[in-house]
Amino acid sequence: MSSPVTIPALRQKKRDGQKIVGVVAWDYQIARIADRAGVDIISVGDSVGVNLWGHSNPLEVTMDEMLVCCKAVRRGTARALVSCDFPFGPLQEGSDSAVRAAIRLVKEGGADLIKLDGAAEYPESVRALVRAGIPVFAQFGLTPQTALKYGVPYSAQNLPDAQAAPDAMAKLVEEAKLLESAGASLLDFTNSGPVAGAAVVKAVSIPVIGGFGGGPWLDGRVRLAHTAIGYGEKWIDSKTDTYVNTAKASLGAFTALIDDVRAGRQIKG
Repeated sequence: MSSPVTIPALRQKKRDGQKIVGVVAWDYQIARIADRAGVDIISVGDSVGVNLWGHSNPLEVTMDEMLVCCKAVRRGTARALVSCDFPFGPLQEGSDSAVRAAIRLVKEGGADLIKLDGAAEYPESVRALVRAGIPVFAQFGLTPQTALKYGVPYSAQNLPDAQAAPDAMAKLVEEAKLLESAGASLLDFTNSGPVAGAAVVKAVSIPVIGGFGGGPWLDGRVRLAHTAIGYGEKWIDSKTDTYVNTAKASLGAFTALIDDVRAGRQIKG
């Protein structure tokens, strides 16, 4: 097994021009597979609220739900860094609340670093977590917890035009520098677009990665594991390109299982 991933190692990757790879995962088995494949970061995202718990949007996910998933991913991860998102609430309630929540995610959940959505609005909380010895993965740009102020619904954030406008570049660069000076270890620039994304990467010394709206102009990418493998009922009829379509394969497997049982044949596996 290769050596465990560290934050200094990710910073060295940026300096060397090597791309950082992350996946969003919420369970033990996917974490084991992603870790074995060699990803650098496994991020326990608040998107679990929609994709696993069935909430209408990520804002409904609770701390207890995040902790359940963070613990599972931690158990399945040996070498990648495990990042866990704050649910909506602790950051908005102030620095003391944020530190208490972060301590729970580290002590109980086993997270290596904590991802703060809309972190540019709360630099004092970033500093408080860093003072407490907790590494921060600071998310900014058009994010699930900040999109409403930009008039963009959650469901539209993964569309191609949901990217940072070029005329917002100066403000976004300023926010990135603010987060770096506050002590953030990594930046997650959501819906960066090629103009603002490239400018932010150049402006800061810490790695800048992204999911929706990102691209090769960033220091790395994070992809939802369920999207990469086409896992979920919606992928059965989807025309979107994935690395594999587990949903279609699963539908075929379950159909074959049903046929075998109903025909009185021995089942497989």
